[in-house]
Amino acid sequence: MGRIEERFSSLKKNGEKTVIIYLTAGYPNLKKTYEMILGLDDAGVDILEIGVPFSDPTADGPVIQAASQRALKGGTNLADILDMIEEVRKVSEIPIVLFGYYNPVFVYGNERFAKRAKDAGVDGILVVDLPPEESGELREYTDNAGIDFISLIAPTSDDNRIKKISEDASGFIYYVSITGVTGTEKPEVADIKRDVERIRTMTSLPVGVGFGISTPGQAEEITKHADGVVVGSAIIRLIEENRERKDMVERVSSFARELKGRRLRNNENTKMQILK
Repeated sequence: MGRIEERFSSLKKNGEKTVIIYLTAGYPNLKKTYEMILGLDDAGVDILEIGVPFSDPTADGPVIQAASQRALKGGTNLADILDMIEEVRKVSEIPIVLFGYYNPVFVYGNERFAKRAKDAGVDGILVVDLPPEESGELREYTDNAGIDFISLIAPTSDDNRIKKISEDASGFIYYVSITGVTGTEKPEVADIKRDVERIRTMTSLPVGVGFGISTPGQAEEITKHADGVVVGSAIIRLIEENRERKDMVERVSSFARELKGRRLRNNENTKMQILK
């Protein structure tokens, strides 16, 4: 059992939801990314998505796009990100998902990437622009390395598409709560409830909900219906607002601790926690 499956499973046994936080690697720099990973781990975050900056991030909203551009200007690249994760693994076992686009992986080399990512301690990958029909040339290596291939399901996906994506996915299903890019619209809870219920008829994998979730209140509502929530733009915005402050890492960790610390109760009055 990998770290991602183990984390979802252990939280579910305790009646809890999973908290996933997104960081853009290299923003404001890789040293700070490393420090934030450890700070978020200490804050109780369950899973981290580490964004690989890319020059044309089609699924990312303006906040994350700006962070990616600044990380690229600072020289951040995939090789350095993998080196950083290897350093994290010396002191932390928090599950880590690489989130990004196929071009940096392709340039690095699929086989080389899978081996290096596994050796560094990457648990899963989410490649935004690599649908199931085109993922075979990468998954040939990442599946063999035991790296989860996490898939996106959009609100516009029909039942046939959901079934196809779910059959090929591992780790968890990432349900995109809005049509559009990250952090630009408010998700509708009723639509999320309907679609998550539909997805669950086709897969036993956990379902995490992301895009557009920025407040603890939103997260509370959504985790009544999903296995967790993913918060990204709100974290990157907080980093932007505090990146010149010496206590930036502490402020980001404090916000995550607030998200994680909020308690929800289901119909059986079991305790739940928030997923970013």
